Amino acid sequence: MEDFSEFVGLSRPTVSKYFNDPTSVRPKTRAKIEAAIKQSGFRPNLFAVNLNRRRTTILGIIIPNQLDHFYMAITRKLQSLAEERGYFAVVLSSDGKPELEMRAIEMLRSLNVAGAIIAPTGEKSQHSALTRLAADVPIIYIDSPLDTTSPFVGTDNLKSFHLIVDYLCRSGSEPCYFPMPSVNNNAIKRQEAYRIAMEKLGFEPKIVEVEPARNWDFEQYGFEQAARILREKGHFPTSTVLCANDRIAFGVMAAAWQAGLKIGRLKDCDIRIAGHDNNPLSEFSCPSLTTVAQDYNEISRLAMDLLFRTLGEPHEAKDLPEDSRILLNAEIKLRLSA
Repeated sequence: MEDFSEFVGLSRPTVSKYFNDPTSVRPKTRAKIEAAIKQSGFRPNLFAVNLNRRRTTILGIIIPNQLDHFYMAITRKLQSLAEERGYFAVVLSSDGKPELEMRAIEMLRSLNVAGAIIAPTGEKSQHSALTRLAADVPIIYIDSPLDTTSPFVGTDNLKSFHLIVDYLCRSGSEPCYFPMPSVNNNAIKRQEAYRIAMEKLGFEPKIVEVEPARNWDFEQYGFEQAARILREKGHFPTSTVLCANDRIAFGVMAAAWQAGLKIGRLKDCDIRIAGHDNNPLSEFSCPSLTTVAQDYNEISRLAMDLLFRTLGEPHEAKDLPEDSRILLNAEIKLRLSA
């Protein structure tokens, strides 16, 4: 910055003022600086600048899996929203591993982030490290709540599972539930939401017996477990299978097809399969997957608005509730699989 100030022929405070807010300097000065930038190719070191500030313009995002379409959609929207407010979002992945989550948390601390939006790994999350980070900067949790009190934005599993269970029961046989690996709190909450919905509707909950796992290879897990069950027993507890998420459903559908079962809600079909999340690929599976749609854009928007409200920054959101725990409704996407 010192060298560039000398190069452009202006004082360092004036140049710093421009990089903090280009509109804060006179048009003639701004034009001179921008011409020098174009000529020299100079860019300030964003991280070094923020480390010297009491208030930075870096936001941290931690997700448990960077290849999952849900988290890809969320982070893309969050980065766009941060940029609109003049902030830079750094996205880190824990890969579902507690030790990598710890490293990601420490990285955010070292970057002196202004705030963070985190999808925690669940029971194995680094609670003490997250508590220390939350003491310094605001944190908003998404997708899977860390606990019952921390700020959170996500889909209301109780409502979304009642919606899909009610539809499946009314349109055919009652569904059994195919669990997901225990990678976060959703694994517990979604199974419990299914159980509650079934009992409210007067049906006995039926959980598919799967082997425990803690990895994010949901499609492979769904396929292997479903193939094993069909090989050993020849059928599921009922002729309708509700999967914990769409990626599990993709694997179950592949195993059912391999076993010679016709999937769908038509009369000549052998089995119905449904999911949850509305993965971008759900519409293009064969047959297309009936599922429950989470509103990715709304989750991202409300999480960012809630973070900036906590930061004390002005925002344009008029529908942001006072409560720091926001549960959103979902909607069914009726397709051919169920």
